[in-house]
Amino acid sequence: MRFAEVLINAIPEDPELMRAARIGSEAALEAEGAEGDICIELTNDPVIHLLNRELRGVDRPTDVLSFPVNEGEELIAVPDGHLGDIMISVETAQRQAEELGHSTAREVAFLAIHGTLHVLGYDHMSPEDEEIMTARQRAIIANIEGIL
Repeated sequence: MRFAEVLINAIPEDPELMRAARIGSEAALEAEGAEGDICIELTNDPVIHLLNRELRGVDRPTDVLSFPVNEGEELIAVPDGHLGDIMISVETAQRQAEELGHSTAREVAFLAIHGTLHVLGYDHMSPEDEEIMTARQRAIIANIEGIL
């Protein structure tokens, strides 16, 4: 399986969070039997807020944004192996981790799983789709919690 570098923008490099993002995304790819590259950028609230406003019309920061290569199409194959990109706000991940009572690394891994599933075509717009995606996320995070 090929997996692209985890990119860092607007925050100091944090090897633990970079590792957590990689583990989460690779676990989701493996669970789905998918191969390809996903670039993950760990960023901050101002950057993700701007993109959320510009791309989704939502004027606030969010935890994760996903950019599938084949947005709106069934993923068959991407010639160069690139599946898509994910941005995770570390600041939002830190707040959510504190609220949920677990580590920021665990939250970043979970968000990487969530973003990877979006890149692979999962969504949560309907209650049925949300139930399916939530079950996949829970199963995948349960498989890696011991190594985070």
